[in-house]
Amino acid sequence: MQSGGTHHSRCTLSLQRNHQGHSRCLDDNHLDVDGRLEALQVGCCGTGSVFRVGIPGDGAIIEQHMEQSMKKAKPNMIQQILVLPLMILMGSFAMAEDTLTPLFDFTGADAAKEWQTVNDGVMGGVSKGEFKITDEKTMEFFGTLSLENNGGFASVRTKGKKLGLEKGDTLVAKVRGDGREYTVNLYLDRRLTAFSYRAAVETKKDEWIEIKVQLDKFEATSFGRVLKGAGEVKPDEIYSVGFLLGDEKAGPFKMEVEWIKVERAASPK
Repeated sequence: MQSGGTHHSRCTLSLQRNHQGHSRCLDDNHLDVDGRLEALQVGCCGTGSVFRVGIPGDGAIIEQHMEQSMKKAKPNMIQQILVLPLMILMGSFAMAEDTLTPLFDFTGADAAKEWQTVNDGVMGGVSKGEFKITDEKTMEFFGTLSLENNGGFASVRTKGKKLGLEKGDTLVAKVRGDGREYTVNLYLDRRLTAFSYRAAVETKKDEWIEIKVQLDKFEATSFGRVLKGAGEVKPDEIYSVGFLLGDEKAGPFKMEVEWIKVERAASPK
């Protein structure tokens, strides 16, 4: 039985990312702060108080310990105590978002007009790759990969236009895949048969992740084979970006893309 003295509490706060970007108050113990952060959880036990912020996918964990005595540790009281740290945290995420320059998203009415599919039918294969804009304003790339008739790839890419990329840039895309390996492809503004710069990326089945590839990490390829000595891609020549599946595994596939952005290189001081 607990005595009637001062009650010490340990309070834990945790936040998680919400990919849908909607703000909502869940209840006294859960609060979606700004659309990127989700599930504010406050619990009390033991002595003192502590809050922890963990953002899965980013690997960022912030811990702050605040020792204090509290007779009652109600969730709404703890939320008030933590308002200032939350404001600081939200500001740091806003600053991080500002470093990303939007390249493509699917919120506009004409978003689909910027994209096209190119499959192995151009070389006699029978793979089927399609795309659609979903009700959630994402692009879903889907179909069936076939290895028949020397085929084996399906792709979706933007229609040609200057993308304004610069040396040192990093491409960032938010995707939800099926666990298969895809490649991010860059196409140049000059005609080269079956040529692209590629970078392989792993997806996690049914899980939203952000994939990041620096431009200097892309490799020149022709018909899927790496071309040694071709040099790095020249950013000002890139006029199309896309995703390709060619993992030599026949069967259905699906990958969803929410957006593609550019992370600019830090300016020299």
